Amino acid sequence: MRLGVIADDFTGASDAANTLVRGGMATVQSVGVPQGAAPDCDALVVSLKTRTTPVADAVRESLAALEWLIAAGCEQFLFKYCSTFDSTKDGNIGPVAEALRARLGAKIAIVCPVAPSLGRTLYQGNLFVNGTPLAESGMRNHPLTPMTDSDIRRWLSYQTTVPVGLVGYETVKKGAAAVRAALDAAIAKGQGFAVTDAVDDADLLVLGEAVADDILVTGGSGIGKGLAANFVKSGKAAKPTAEPSIAGAGVALCGSCSEASRRQVKAHAASHPTLVVSADDVIAKRADVATALDFARANKDKSPLIYSSADPAEVRAAQQRYGTTVAADALETFFGKLAVALRDAGFTRLAIGGGETSGAVVSALGVSTMRVGPEIDPGVPILTVAGASPYRLTLKSGNFGADDFFAAALGALATGKGRG
Repeated sequence: MRLGVIADDFTGASDAANTLVRGGMATVQSVGVPQGAAPDCDALVVSLKTRTTPVADAVRESLAALEWLIAAGCEQFLFKYCSTFDSTKDGNIGPVAEALRARLGAKIAIVCPVAPSLGRTLYQGNLFVNGTPLAESGMRNHPLTPMTDSDIRRWLSYQTTVPVGLVGYETVKKGAAAVRAALDAAIAKGQGFAVTDAVDDADLLVLGEAVADDILVTGGSGIGKGLAANFVKSGKAAKPTAEPSIAGAGVALCGSCSEASRRQVKAHAASHPTLVVSADDVIAKRADVATALDFARANKDKSPLIYSSADPAEVRAAQQRYGTTVAADALETFFGKLAVALRDAGFTRLAIGGGETSGAVVSALGVSTMRVGPEIDPGVPILTVAGASPYRLTLKSGNFGADDFFAAALGALATGKGRG
């Protein structure tokens, strides 16, 4: 095993794993810190659920993952967080990155939450989403981590005691040697992190080359392009194997209230059976797993969708009625139990929308590791759970995917092939 990745949520882990597979590295995704021997792969991505947990818990779990990856013989480590830098002024990105840096004795670590294929770019330290400053995008209304500042250097500085520098775009365009010189200069100034600009994939390859010998890298999925390129160039990476087709019924579950998820739900509902489940219904026990399972069974050949996606105003109203976490916990528990019931009923393809929902589902399913296959949409791969009765998942962040994602995903999960 060459590269160890610590991801702060499950869909982000899939996104990172997808990038590494596309870059030519055989990759396995684990749910939580792995148990037992290390699997045969080039890269292992540890999926944690630490994005919005208390800071102390996030740091403890991330360090536990790091210790396992060190013992497995990894040569380099990537702390992967969302390409929209989802966090509050207190963390959790800064505290976790600082703890990992201290444990590894890293002199500096770049900070690069960039994914050009998803419209996430960084210029002069400011993060853009499809050309819109982060603080003016839909992320400003996120119910748990509202992003109200586009300046990543400033936002990270709130979260860490380590000074934060910047490697600007004009330096990145000069190439890897110039970036390396800028990082060495930052070290001399006492800076422990350096926010690094990038606006396209070529920039990510430059950054990857510049940090080839750095033990710790932090960023979004995009930086994995450069890291994978280093391992492939050195001849240390194996080629991922093809995925076979799989029989059985499929169903989509979505618990995200993002703009993209609401479009995807609307598009799927136009031609497929859908069942909406609200936090009010779950808490009042007007909605239950048995009813949802009956709906899925009755429509098993029609790619049904069961969802709780709502307008942000409705989500806020539910939070006010029950508390910020009660409504979310109720829905996550519901979808987790439903996923188990669907698997046990013979459904072999589950397309999951929403980071928190994805985390709840894989935790409830008791998944330990998943083989990472081809890409369905940018940042969203096919995941295969091996065993006597194998089944497939895809875990999609709320903001990811085309409008027809759910139908496309259920088809891809059947064939084992990505789009196109």
